[in-house]
Amino acid sequence: MEVDRASRTAVLVCQGRAAAHGRIAEGRFADPMAMALLRDDERVAVEQVRAGVPPRGWGERVEFEMVRGIADVIVPRTVAIDDAVRARPAAQLVVMGAGLDDRAWRMPELAGVEVFEVDHPASQRDKRSRLGDLQPLAKSVRFVPVDFTRDRLDTALASAGHRSAEATTWIWEGVVPYLSRADVAATVQAVSGRSTAGSRLVVNYQSPVLSAAFGRLAARAMTALARRRSPWSDEPRRSSWTPTAMAELLAGYGFDINRDDDLLTLAHDLPVPVHQRRSMQTGRVAIADR
Repeated sequence: MEVDRASRTAVLVCQGRAAAHGRIAEGRFADPMAMALLRDDERVAVEQVRAGVPPRGWGERVEFEMVRGIADVIVPRTVAIDDAVRARPAAQLVVMGAGLDDRAWRMPELAGVEVFEVDHPASQRDKRSRLGDLQPLAKSVRFVPVDFTRDRLDTALASAGHRSAEATTWIWEGVVPYLSRADVAATVQAVSGRSTAGSRLVVNYQSPVLSAAFGRLAARAMTALARRRSPWSDEPRRSSWTPTAMAELLAGYGFDINRDDDLLTLAHDLPVPVHQRRSMQTGRVAIADR
């Protein structure tokens, strides 16, 4: 990520949620806030996807397909994480690598919860400008600036008022693949140090599949040909984990896996149309408790 620019992947994920709202898995998925977090130019592709009308231009069509594709993938991931938060309420919720996450603004279940949003300072500046006067449904929202590759998560949270003696739900969505294995382990260690009994850690990660790397290369080539900036150009993938390896890592720091599902399984359970089978097979959501 460049110093003065927020994450493009965060924008794409938000576009996907906005495109899916009211269209995919109605009654199980809803995100009425996502569109409000997008800028005017970012809404164009979303509105085209929602209308089901592909644009004629090559560049516009590539962006249309990216938003349509991410919408299918993001729904089962979002629903699984939302359900995990609801199933084990805690007085504190920490969203690590929050991006344009809007749970604090759309989930009434967080009315009594203190939310800590942890993210890169550039992303937080961008998000706060997008939020404007929007008021959260959560009890409070505190923005905690952290660069996961350089800063100490535990120190930053303590300074922001997080209480390690009280149970916390942790959401780690869309971040792990962009961290090295050492950085992932260091973050889990920090989370463990601030988690008492009753805490829950929800981790979204990628399992290792060689074809996924070819898929990302193809996507980058398509965006380059379309003269569009790739969402992944500044955020290369750095780690993938088998379910066994992830379970061993979390167990080493006192978290026991409650369940760990790939997005394809979650999509079938909703049900959600499956157009991105490969992406859904490699993406996973693990729920671990202490």
